[in-house]
Amino acid sequence: MFIVRGRAGGTELTGTVYERGERPPSFRGAPDEDAAYVWICDEFYEVDSGGSVQVVDGREVNLAFESPMPRGFDTREQALEAAKEHVRTQFARIGVDPESVELEVERDP
Repeated sequence: MFIVRGRAGGTELTGTVYERGERPPSFRGAPDEDAAYVWICDEFYEVDSGGSVQVVDGREVNLAFESPMPRGFDTREQALEAAKEHVRTQFARIGVDPESVELEVERDP
C-alpha cells in the first residue's frame, strides 16, 4: 500500500494506492478486483455555502464532497502518476495552484 499526500495552502489531502493482494475498501463503483493497483481518494469542490469549511491559504473555503471514485491500474507507475494528478486536481478545484502542491509518496508498512 502506498500513501499519496499533497500539501498546499496550509492543508493536505491523502489517498491510498492498494496493491494486488491487499484488500481495498469495497463499495458501489469499486474497480474490478483483478486490478493490480487501486487508487482511492476523496473528491471535492468549492461551493458558495454549506458543505464543510476548510481554511486554505488563510481563507475559509466551503467544500462539497463527492463519493470517492476508486480507479484500477495495471502498473504501479500508472497508479502513482494518476494519484499525484488527482491530488493536484483536487487542490485546483478549490483555487490552489496545482504547481504549488508538495507531493509525498510513502509505502505504508
